[in-house]
Amino acid sequence: MIKLKKSLGQNFLVNEKIYHFMVEEIAPEKGGLVLEVGPGNGILADLLTKKEAKVLAVEKDSRLIPVLKERFKNQKNVIILEGDILKINPAELRFDLFKDQRSNLEKFSYKIVGNIPYYITSHLLRIILEEWPKPKLILFMVQKEVSRRITAKPPEMNLLALAVQFYAETKIVKKVSKSNFRPVPKVDSALIKILPKENIPYSKEFQKNFFKTARAGFGNKRKQILNSLSENLKLDPKRVASQLYGAGKSFILQKLAEAKIEPTRRAESLSIEEWVKLTKLLFPEQSSA
Repeated sequence: MIKLKKSLGQNFLVNEKIYHFMVEEIAPEKGGLVLEVGPGNGILADLLTKKEAKVLAVEKDSRLIPVLKERFKNQKNVIILEGDILKINPAELRFDLFKDQRSNLEKFSYKIVGNIPYYITSHLLRIILEEWPKPKLILFMVQKEVSRRITAKPPEMNLLALAVQFYAETKIVKKVSKSNFRPVPKVDSALIKILPKENIPYSKEFQKNFFKTARAGFGNKRKQILNSLSENLKLDPKRVASQLYGAGKSFILQKLAEAKIEPTRRAESLSIEEWVKLTKLLFPEQSSA
């Protein structure tokens, strides 16, 4: 029996009813692709193939690869790939073993599922939503507190929630007790469904400035938005001065007024729409789609 690694955040789900619930939430299509992050012992992949889905399972733990390959050695619809999901280039993923004419991820309408360790959750979501070809659906098992952070709304917004919800709709679909895992973790988990938006009507440059503004706004906990932005947001001093609003704080104050955002509010109270409006005012020359 393989001893699980704490360094990889490994806790295997052992309740088969929850696996079946996950399959229902994924709603795999016949011939459709599901990319599974951290397949573990292969239970979910096996259930997905029974729905005639194609499964690309990415596993970082080299000790599990022989076990998975043995389990699926006669299954043509499963590819086991050893690798770190954070370092994989989706453009280089190949699906020749599926005997399919479509050769890369961009040609597939795909879904993503996984039991995700805490330490990679935010990084993985950022990579998928910002850099990968857009999936139809993401279903992740994460720590319950992380699921709450991702789905938070004003006045309890946070930078992770803003980063995910800018690109997608989010919903907690099931709370999962820690007793359903082996070894038993210290905290409960939750299944979160993330549905990427069809269109993001903003340029890459605007998105860069949007998150630059948001990071500055959340840069000082419990500080008013005026103070956080004034201290943390780096703007071109020549452009600021040219607009006759003075330097630094007075410029930010003017832009907050134009956006109809009270300067005494805190970052966690702002909606995505307000961050968008503020970004457009702060970076007007880069706000077109």
